[in-house]
Amino acid sequence: MIDQAECLIFDLDGTLYEDTDHFEYYAQMLQQRASMENRPHIKKDYRKVLAGKHPLQIGKVYDVEKDVILTVDPFSNTAQKVETWRGKVWPKSRTEVIYPDSLTYDLEKLIALGDGWWIPYSIARHYGVSAEEARECYDQTKEYMVSDLFSLTKTEGLRDALLKWKKEKKLVLITNSEAHDVDHILKRIDLTDLFHEIITSAAKPLHTTELFQGLLRNGKYTAGTVISIGDNFMNEIAPALALGMKAIWIYPPGSDWNHKDLKIVKSFEECTKT
Repeated sequence: MIDQAECLIFDLDGTLYEDTDHFEYYAQMLQQRASMENRPHIKKDYRKVLAGKHPLQIGKVYDVEKDVILTVDPFSNTAQKVETWRGKVWPKSRTEVIYPDSLTYDLEKLIALGDGWWIPYSIARHYGVSAEEARECYDQTKEYMVSDLFSLTKTEGLRDALLKWKKEKKLVLITNSEAHDVDHILKRIDLTDLFHEIITSAAKPLHTTELFQGLLRNGKYTAGTVISIGDNFMNEIAPALALGMKAIWIYPPGSDWNHKDLKIVKSFEECTKT
């Protein structure tokens, strides 16, 4: 798939590096912001989610105000099923009345759980941690990630592959991370100066389609010659496929989800060896 592409669009977290220790750190920071009585519940529910024994899962949506978890169609962003925190399913008629239209995610009240950052965030919000407190914990975690205490694993063969692809294709990095964090992380994994364009603080998935359309228009690419590569289905994959682009989804657990323009890998290392 990559050989025929003219432009490759990369995510950063979970894509150019695949470590997950920072999610655990973030969860611990959030737990400390909760009331004493809720701290054990946050820890317990986080373990349940990681074990797949809780309705809150990556790929779903958490409505903070209504305190329910939605299963959505990733292309239409319409609610297909609604569950309470403990797994009781709403009648379909109620789902259609409360969520009749396409959902608009805002990163604070209606959370698209596209990757590991949003699991501890949603659990903490359920147990009373404010959005402001969660943001402070996120900032603390980002500081931890650029410190010597945090180790990042370089994906084998990635630098050499990017050097090769850079001669033949446009390489674009689009990430929700802020610019100074991106600079630090790229230095840590030895990928500085390998991208033709870097877009930070991208607010995906809110602006993903707009950003992709801009790249298609400005680069004069046809959609079929552009590949979006990432670990977040809502942020990077579904918007690309909806525009007629191709996509590579990094999904370690594996998935049987099928689409003619989609390749699913457990690690991006699989793509650097070809």
